[in-house]
Amino acid sequence: MESRGSVPARPPSYERVWRFTAPTVDASVPRARHAVRDLLEGQEVPVADDVVQGLLLVVSELVTNAVRHAAPLSPQMAVEVAVGAEWVRVAVEDDHPYRPKALETDHGRTGGRGLLLVREITREAGGSCDVEHAPGGGKVVWAALPR
Repeated sequence: MESRGSVPARPPSYERVWRFTAPTVDASVPRARHAVRDLLEGQEVPVADDVVQGLLLVVSELVTNAVRHAAPLSPQMAVEVAVGAEWVRVAVEDDHPYRPKALETDHGRTGGRGLLLVREITREAGGSCDVEHAPGGGKVVWAALPR
């Protein structure tokens, strides 16, 4: 899914990191989105409204992908929010080893474009996104946007 410009793959450091787990079920999609929104608001993280909206859409897409594709091998997923001086990074980790790729637009399909959307949101914001292997054999799909 790689989307990189002049942005480093991993922003250099994060001042604060929050991580929570959720079952890999449909109900976790809105719960994760609301949890991330509430976390950013509750911790008073100064992030522009358009960046927050982009992050929430990214979280929805990444959690949806985990629910749809990883659930058989990963009954739980982890959602992480990391905040640095210049970046906010959201990531979803699951135990499924398959590394997804963003599909190109296919107007005949009604789904399957979530990672393409994540890549475009990230690119337009000047950020980066990628898929990495997780230490336990699964994967982490992440996106970092400038604050």
